[in-house]
Amino acid sequence: MKLRAVELRRIAMPLVGPFRTSFGTQYERDILLLKAITDEAEGWGECVALIDPMYSPEYLASEIDVLKRFFLPVFAEGAGKAALEQFGAYAVADRLHHFKGHRMAKAALEMAVLDAELRAGRRSLARELGGVHATVPSGVSVGIFESIPQLLDVVGGYLAEGYVRIKLKIEPGWDVEPVRAVRETYGDDVLLQVDANTAYTLRDARHLARLDEFGLLLIEQPMEEDDVVGHADLAKVVQTPICLDESIVSAQTAAAAIRLGACQIINIKPGRVGGYLEAVRIHDLAEAHGLAVWCGGMIESGLGRAANAALASLPGFTLPGDISASGRFYKVDITEPFVLEDGRIRVPTGPGLGVTPIPEVLDEVTTSVETVEL
Repeated sequence: MKLRAVELRRIAMPLVGPFRTSFGTQYERDILLLKAITDEAEGWGECVALIDPMYSPEYLASEIDVLKRFFLPVFAEGAGKAALEQFGAYAVADRLHHFKGHRMAKAALEMAVLDAELRAGRRSLARELGGVHATVPSGVSVGIFESIPQLLDVVGGYLAEGYVRIKLKIEPGWDVEPVRAVRETYGDDVLLQVDANTAYTLRDARHLARLDEFGLLLIEQPMEEDDVVGHADLAKVVQTPICLDESIVSAQTAAAAIRLGACQIINIKPGRVGGYLEAVRIHDLAEAHGLAVWCGGMIESGLGRAANAALASLPGFTLPGDISASGRFYKVDITEPFVLEDGRIRVPTGPGLGVTPIPEVLDEVTTSVETVEL
């Protein structure tokens, strides 16, 4: 398969409502889509970088720049082009390995090439990755609100829709009491977890231990991403399992965290770890060590949602992920919408991602398009 060009397309998708976390509030999603144009098929990739470096050091403009100036030229000629033609998507990470960081851009490019390759071969992404489930359980991520009554109304609505797990965003000053209110209002049978997005330090260990009484599935990323040792220390204080998110950027960092006892659960986000192929390696590593994994979300469009569903269909994903219905965040998705079916999302079975953008919807939300010829 010969990669002839890559289209860089920015789209702006307004959210159905503000989504507040410990690092900021989002009102719309500014997304970079990549379209790999080959001699056999076209494939789509989605870059999950945010507009600013708040969740991660990466941000959207930096990913566009690194793709144009460094990554795409590697595959324009020479060894990089030959490797891609011989090994396809599996060559992307290897040829870009000497460039530090920018895993979200690497993941988007790999995803686009992999989608094109699988479409040409009439193979589904789920099958390629090793998926075994036709549907995956759907959890929902609930942001920070101005009041507990408002939070309870929102959580109640999601439970009524059929979501099988609730994740509450927390930060200092918005943690124990909101969790208590949700647990007391909706009962012990609700699968409930919290996500701090690095908002705490080890000095807060005793305070975080107060969450133990609520029977949570996990506490996600309570401290800074580089404080793996701190998470290992925290795991000795709290009874609730520690889940790492931002700290896990590769199979290597996952192995180190497991060895240190810094986590009992891992949230795998393909964009954060450099792509779906690396995500599978982390899945395999965790499964070998008896750790549960689940698939996190970055408010993706239908393209990224399809790919995440394919990943979450692997056998080691034993906890519900953040793969919600399209309507959780968007009134109109750029693909046919994903819908909740008895608390689950159906895994696409068509070639590649199994979904494609709806042209007229894609055009309506597009803010810029640039094609890089190779």
